[in-house]
Amino acid sequence: MGNIAERKELIATVRKMNALGINQGTSGNASVRIDGGYLITPSGMAYDDLTPEDIVEMSLDGEAAGHRKPSSEWRFHQDLLKARPDFGAVVHTHGKAVMTLACQRLELPPFHYMIAVAGGNTIRCADYATFGTQALSDNALRAIEGRKACLLANHGLLAGEASLSRALSLAVEVETLCETYWRILQIGEPVLLSEAEMDAVREQFKKGYGMPQGGN
Repeated sequence: MGNIAERKELIATVRKMNALGINQGTSGNASVRIDGGYLITPSGMAYDDLTPEDIVEMSLDGEAAGHRKPSSEWRFHQDLLKARPDFGAVVHTHGKAVMTLACQRLELPPFHYMIAVAGGNTIRCADYATFGTQALSDNALRAIEGRKACLLANHGLLAGEASLSRALSLAVEVETLCETYWRILQIGEPVLLSEAEMDAVREQFKKGYGMPQGGN
């Protein structure tokens, strides 16, 4: 069994997802790229019980190695890692705020400049499909095109970044944005930033401002 450091970081990441309150139980999952494929959390195991041996190694052709079954959502992890060379890791969460907006099938508009942290002027919501299916993966790839995060209708959140720590930071930021947007909608419609204002934010981000911290 290789990639011990990556296996341990994957376990620490999913445990932290729950500790931060952006996920609960075994509903979420995470993956990290390695040479020749990726590592992913197993299906249906409590995070506190995970050991490095429980982490499943997958090829980019969908072949699994190890004594556990991969997460039922392995398809969108695999398809994202294949389609997006800029992603070194992917996290999937079922945060309360994320689920609230996803169940309304809402796209997050540019109500706050930190929307740009996900790579665009909006954070899209992917069309609904049954969990664990290729249809869901296909929908997610369309929604996250040109972005680093998207909501999944009636489901949760997907976030991809260069490293696990950055993907987790992005997931936390999107959860916060979803909660804030939900609160704003209780008052009324937000005042949205213009395209030019959002373009200026992204230029600042290119200088390293406002990006999730941790990792490379």
